[in-house]
Amino acid sequence: MSRHSFKSLLAALAVLAGAGAYAQVPVSSWSADPIDGHRTGVTASTADNVQESMGVVKGRTYYAPNGRKFRKGTVRKVAGLMLGAQPAMAEVKQVVGYSTREMPRVKPECELYDWFIDELMRATADSTGRKVDIGISNRGGVRIDMPAGEILCDDIQSMFPFKNNLCYVALHGKDVRVILDQMAATSFQILGGIKVIAKNGKIVSATVDGELLDDEKVYGVATINFLLDGGDGLFIGKNAVETIYCNGWVYDTILDYVKSLTAAGKPIEFENQHWITIIKEGKK
Repeated sequence: MSRHSFKSLLAALAVLAGAGAYAQVPVSSWSADPIDGHRTGVTASTADNVQESMGVVKGRTYYAPNGRKFRKGTVRKVAGLMLGAQPAMAEVKQVVGYSTREMPRVKPECELYDWFIDELMRATADSTGRKVDIGISNRGGVRIDMPAGEILCDDIQSMFPFKNNLCYVALHGKDVRVILDQMAATSFQILGGIKVIAKNGKIVSATVDGELLDDEKVYGVATINFLLDGGDGLFIGKNAVETIYCNGWVYDTILDYVKSLTAAGKPIEFENQHWITIIKEGKK
């Protein structure tokens, strides 16, 4: 169960303590009741503060965090189920890092996507010993925003839930250009290491390390196996000069990176690198 599903259940617990998320009235209309824990004081917990965040069930009574007692009804039953599940969830609810601010997913480019692709490129280079010039991944592979504050193992797992391997692909510039042209005409995915300017659904320019993309030069590309042969409509492995699959999933790679930041006393933070620039129609 992800932390975000867990939050929804916690919210449900708060609602069950009140009138319900949507309470039917005699005139057959509906009114909303805020899902904010106002009846119980329940909040999302980590592995170390379950009782403080969620309360405790003793005997036939549920003692909510705000001091209220529920001796019967659905609230006590739901609380018992939720609290009973906590030991099995303890591992994924361990705090592994700290984010200085929320990093929401925003297309075509944002801090979170750039943070992710930067690490994907670094990890792929370290794993293969190859020079990585460009990073390409898919927005759909990043499933939730990076929250602010304490980051749980579950946050990273929820962010990168798919079992995708990191891959190194050597491509000629002309094949990279085909991928970029496809993105410009449809929708840009996550890019790193290559600055792209697009206008009216076409690539205006593409540069790597300050130099224009060379159709005949071979570039090292970090990506994931899902995109090699048709995932999200991309065929990054087509015409590859070389392909290397790295060990471990994307999730493992990012989790290890977050833990390494924490061990070094560093938070999770990043700035938008402006790899993608889209010029709106009518502008020069």
